[in-house]
Amino acid sequence: MNLLTSSVTWKKLEQLAQETQEDRISDYFKQDAKRFDKMSVRLGELFLDFSKNKINDDVFKALIDLVEHSSLRQRRAQMFSGDIINVTEKRPVLHTALRNRGDEPVIVDGVDVMPEIRASLDKLKVFSEQVRNGDWKGYKGNRITDVVNIGIGGSDLGPNMVVRALLQFRHPDIKFHFISNVDGQHIKKTLKNLDAKSTLFVVSTKTFSTQETLLNAKTARRWFREQTGGHEDISQHFVAVSTNQAAAMEFGIAQENIFEFWAWVGGRYSLWSAIGLPIALSIGYDNFIDMLEGAYEMDRHFVEAPMDQNMPVIMALIGIWYINFLGAETQAVIPYDQALHQLPAFLQQLDMESNGKSVDINGDPVDYATGPIVWGQTGSNGQHAFFQLLHQGTRFVPIDFIASLEADEQTEEHHFALLTNMLAQANAFMNGDDSDGLLEYQSCQGNRPSNVLLMDRISPRNLGALIALYEHKVFVQGAIWNINSFDQWGVQLGKRLANEISQQIGESTQGYDQSTQGLMALVRKHVKS
Repeated sequence: MNLLTSSVTWKKLEQLAQETQEDRISDYFKQDAKRFDKMSVRLGELFLDFSKNKINDDVFKALIDLVEHSSLRQRRAQMFSGDIINVTEKRPVLHTALRNRGDEPVIVDGVDVMPEIRASLDKLKVFSEQVRNGDWKGYKGNRITDVVNIGIGGSDLGPNMVVRALLQFRHPDIKFHFISNVDGQHIKKTLKNLDAKSTLFVVSTKTFSTQETLLNAKTARRWFREQTGGHEDISQHFVAVSTNQAAAMEFGIAQENIFEFWAWVGGRYSLWSAIGLPIALSIGYDNFIDMLEGAYEMDRHFVEAPMDQNMPVIMALIGIWYINFLGAETQAVIPYDQALHQLPAFLQQLDMESNGKSVDINGDPVDYATGPIVWGQTGSNGQHAFFQLLHQGTRFVPIDFIASLEADEQTEEHHFALLTNMLAQANAFMNGDDSDGLLEYQSCQGNRPSNVLLMDRISPRNLGALIALYEHKVFVQGAIWNINSFDQWGVQLGKRLANEISQQIGESTQGYDQSTQGLMALVRKHVKS
């Protein structure tokens, strides 16, 4: 039997799930006039209200006991100190070192990595300021007006989300484009209206071997040469972010235009590294550092705050309660701010690629649910799309509402409507509507839980803190579930098979199942490789 599910604390939580099955969240407020104050946490300009959850004092105490009896403290210390916690790939996990704004060293294999990290930031600063100031010119002497990031997964989702979220901080004369999909229509549409003489491409690929990214990069290089009459020197228009300097140089990128990072930077945690180059180009180096500062503030809170006042720990435990004891299979993320419209997609990768595991760190099958399906979109659009199911459907879906309080002076009325809609929905999910005179099909039973996360305003610092909050939430859940949150062998399988099939589709296909053979034959007839 798995040690986790046979533990005293786990059994206690199972008992509490049965005992509180009929409880209503609204009654908890009637029983405790200070519930909102007790179940809210502020860190800087980030505020979490977790009072609208189906959690009473006994459940909360048991959840705290659960995390105290887990390996979290040990794993947290190992992560921040540079120990190997990604056991299957035998690597440390040091995205926190990338945003370390303190003086403390971080030792990996006996070497302090902080000087390398600071040198990387210095290079990022020089280049981003050259481009933004117009000192970096294209081969014809034109200043850069368009930046195209070519990447996929973490090399796309993180920078893409941040650049769009911080649009109000963007350089006024530079446009940003992100190409990730290997579908040719994506890059074709992006390149259609660009001028090669003033376009800069950032090729972001950890190993410089990712099939989708390399294919898009080669297409971009061919387009550049076609647009420039066969100009071979791409050094003023292509830079790379990669650990594989040799492959980037073979592609044609000048050595001085390669921004390196390290094998211990996981893709979905990489926006803090040189993968964040498009962010620095967009919002400026100083604002990029502010984002690191916000994340560092959350890091210190995560390390220093007591468990029952620790924002990432609290959010993680709420998720554990719903996933493992109340049967939730999904987690909705609903930002009530258009600037955060790509946050659900970013968090989807962060959570599902990290904790989508069915074996523990020892390789033994788990007998409990792990990572949820994370999904969502902006409010108030979601209200007119899928909220019906959340209000009256048979699925149990916890929700994270996220919003910023500061309004644009020109659209204050819109922002007021946005925030009041969010408050109304959170209230409706908790209280429902079973007023006298309603027919059964009109009644909303409520008792649907939610968190509300508020930022005083959307800023680089606050966004950095928000992202780090979710990173640590995922980490805490992985520690409790005793899984490795930092590998992704399912992703690697898909990559390997895609390469194999692309190489073998014109040859014998006997090694594949009958369905795959038939589909390969159809593709072979209609598509030239």
